[in-house]
Amino acid sequence: MLRTVKFLFFSISSALFCTSVMAATGDSILPMKERAETIDRLLAVRLETLPAQLMRRQGIDMWILVAREYNEDPVVMTMLPGDAHAARRRTILVFSDEGSDGVKGYAVSRYAVGDYFQARWNPEEQPDQWQALSDLITEKNPQSIGINVSSDFALADGLTHGEYEGLVGALTNEQEARLVSAEKLAIAWLETRTPEEMELYPSIVEIAHDIIREGFSNEVITPGETTTEDLMWWYEDRIRGLGLLAWFHPSVSIQRHQQDVGEFMDLFTDTERQGVILPGDLLHVDFGIKYLRLNTDTQQHAYVLRPGETQAPAGLRVGLATSNRLQDILTNNFVLGRTGNEILRAARAQAIEEDIRPSIYTHPIGYHGHGAGPTIGMWDNQGDTVGRGDYPLYENTAHSIELNSTVSIPEWDGQDVRFMLEEDAYFDGENTYYIDGRQLEFMLIESE
Repeated sequence: MLRTVKFLFFSISSALFCTSVMAATGDSILPMKERAETIDRLLAVRLETLPAQLMRRQGIDMWILVAREYNEDPVVMTMLPGDAHAARRRTILVFSDEGSDGVKGYAVSRYAVGDYFQARWNPEEQPDQWQALSDLITEKNPQSIGINVSSDFALADGLTHGEYEGLVGALTNEQEARLVSAEKLAIAWLETRTPEEMELYPSIVEIAHDIIREGFSNEVITPGETTTEDLMWWYEDRIRGLGLLAWFHPSVSIQRHQQDVGEFMDLFTDTERQGVILPGDLLHVDFGIKYLRLNTDTQQHAYVLRPGETQAPAGLRVGLATSNRLQDILTNNFVLGRTGNEILRAARAQAIEEDIRPSIYTHPIGYHGHGAGPTIGMWDNQGDTVGRGDYPLYENTAHSIELNSTVSIPEWDGQDVRFMLEEDAYFDGENTYYIDGRQLEFMLIESE
């Protein structure tokens, strides 16, 4: 189990950290007021620059988003001020393309929403909120009206059935005929990263990397005592202790020489039986945090040294390098306009030609961990993903480069081992860059 002194250490003061690296990480995390101010600053830039660009790209003159408190459209949640935790009552946000005057934002609600969406409903003058929306549509006279409905993308399908009925019931027949799916517009809003966001994103990914490194160290792990479950919950507590959120429960798992266990340990389906971490183990973590509304998603490996070892066996190091090569193959096939399915096919064909056994399951990241944009393979489907895989790659987007290669390890009697890596990257339209680097060497844990 985790050392008792660890729990005592953290209970004394959450401001103290085990390493100087983590002290710097803790110091870089903003107080809540400054977080809200940062979110508002980033959002203001997005609202001033993206709606006109994206709406005109998709040919939509008016974009209507509707949400009720605690059942919010995922897109609406990204447009609320930094101190808002939910929509208020029924919140209706409207983007209207007004030509040379640009795109204007309106809130058909009792109150304005932030500084961008000005209130356009006075219940004392017009008790019917839906009619107030219809009146606004009549005033602006858009030729196409986008609403968030989609059969392929959950994140673009935020208009609930009840709210759709309320909307359509208030529109004239002519207005209803102008309704179109805003699927691609919603995805574009969610997936597009601004320069201001990309100035901050590396520090967010760095925080995630630092927490992983601290967990994969002798500060936390005592071989022969600490279990994978101990470490998973240590990661969860560490994230909360830093005032951050995990968007999924961290997982820690082991691959181990069959000679030591008598059978192969399956990373995906048998994590509960893995138990105590021992010398010679190859550890794997899957880990993601949410901070300033941006998410990280990382998978990395550590090796537990056997007595007398100073590095991992050569075969394991070759395996890690093989997955690094697979990363290169995949990102080199990131070509503007290619669909996720096209990228997957090209990358797999090249990898197989190089005698790599690949599995690719890469996804966008940003406002959501499994974000909006092209799906590039699924862990349980290495063929085309209909719908989400048909979406094209756009510039200024972020992606979790998630994959594995299977390699036979000579030192483990030819046993197959999967080297599962995941690192967050940014595509600028021409090149792909890792937001805070990537793992090229194992983290090493010493045995006493």
